[in-house]
Amino acid sequence: MKRKIYNQLLEWKRKGAGKTALLVDGARRVGKSYIAEEFGRREYESFCIVDFSKPSKKIRELFELYLDDLDTFFFYLQQRMNVRLVPGKSLVVFDEVQLYPAARAALKHLVADGRFHYLETGSLVSLKRNVKNILIPSEERHIQMHPMDFEEFLWALGNETAVPLARDCFEKRRALGNASHRQLMDLFRQYMVVGGMPQAVAAFAEGRDVEEADRAKRDILTLYRADIRKYAGRLVDKIERTFDEIPSLLQRHERKVRLSALQEGARMKNWEDAFIWLREAMTVNIAQNATEPAVGLKSALDRTSIKCYMADTGLLVSHTFDENALASGGIHRRLLCGDIDANEGMLAENAVAQMLVASGHKLFFYSRGSGDGSENRMEVDFLLTRADVGRRKNIHAVEVKSGRNTKHVSLDKFRRKFAAAVGESYLLHAKDVSERDGIVYLPLYMGMFL
Repeated sequence: MKRKIYNQLLEWKRKGAGKTALLVDGARRVGKSYIAEEFGRREYESFCIVDFSKPSKKIRELFELYLDDLDTFFFYLQQRMNVRLVPGKSLVVFDEVQLYPAARAALKHLVADGRFHYLETGSLVSLKRNVKNILIPSEERHIQMHPMDFEEFLWALGNETAVPLARDCFEKRRALGNASHRQLMDLFRQYMVVGGMPQAVAAFAEGRDVEEADRAKRDILTLYRADIRKYAGRLVDKIERTFDEIPSLLQRHERKVRLSALQEGARMKNWEDAFIWLREAMTVNIAQNATEPAVGLKSALDRTSIKCYMADTGLLVSHTFDENALASGGIHRRLLCGDIDANEGMLAENAVAQMLVASGHKLFFYSRGSGDGSENRMEVDFLLTRADVGRRKNIHAVEVKSGRNTKHVSLDKFRRKFAAAVGESYLLHAKDVSERDGIVYLPLYMGMFL
């Protein structure tokens, strides 16, 4: 599986590997161990992977007994891993490092020693129980790994030409034409249904079997629930209920979290920790309501109003429909053909959120309720901050439509109300590229270019 994060690993090796360890953080089953092994095999003379999901007692003893004597530490590490490590030319990988925090803390001494390069992979690395009683080394650099994006999905299917064509048309604001656009929309619907978890993508790529991909996704969802029960502590009931209710939270027209769906009389201050836990586990993407569009969207938030998206849209499909519904109702076929309007709207918005996060954006939206008067009542799906903050109009507004309805009443109100701040306005939909009345209409798959 070709992954874009590989370029970040190369950049770290060129510029920082002798001075920092690199931690690759991501949800379970997102491909961290795979990419670490590929990186070690391709870019180093030798490497070893210390897997802390099944560490031997002898490996643990190295950290307990020999950190003050690194010559002995490395001598025994090579013997127990059956590898010859070459100073300056070898990589040591601490896999699932959150399961043995002492190894993470030891990196301060190992990096200072300078003999080898160090790469960590981990899930749930920010949870308190996984950092308890350790000092996080300042020598640790942190990057996140997300599910495969649409282009990586197409690479896995053997298609390396579709996205460059789409990117060229995006940059030139030029339509692709019926045939190319229709092919890309078909592929994008496949991506929404299958998602970007490598096991599911591999299952689909091998025989275009969505049922086999669905089985892989259900295994992952089972693993996520097991992690909640194992690591959530006193929050387990709230987190499990929140996780199970994500599809119903997203099926509402405005997608905002309705806490009454979780518990009658629930208030955000009592449920916020559950959403934070799921976000730190990287199983969800949280969008926050920015009440005043400005450069610092974080400075004006309604913290009681959020949206909670699944981190992978393919997982959302399997999470939404049980296996019987998928099999008996032909749900996969109907989703691939765009025949389920309500659920396709939910999936399209979730997919755009996923693309924006993979592109490095924090998620913000704008929402004002019925108590503010008809002209002020509006909902804009996503707000993006322009990188060049020196310009006056540095907020981009993004609306997502999945079906034939491309009305944009809220977007028009938003543009009028905040004309001094709003730059580009985008409407992502199922049709080809066009531009009129100050709005850029883009196909859904072009969300990755924003």
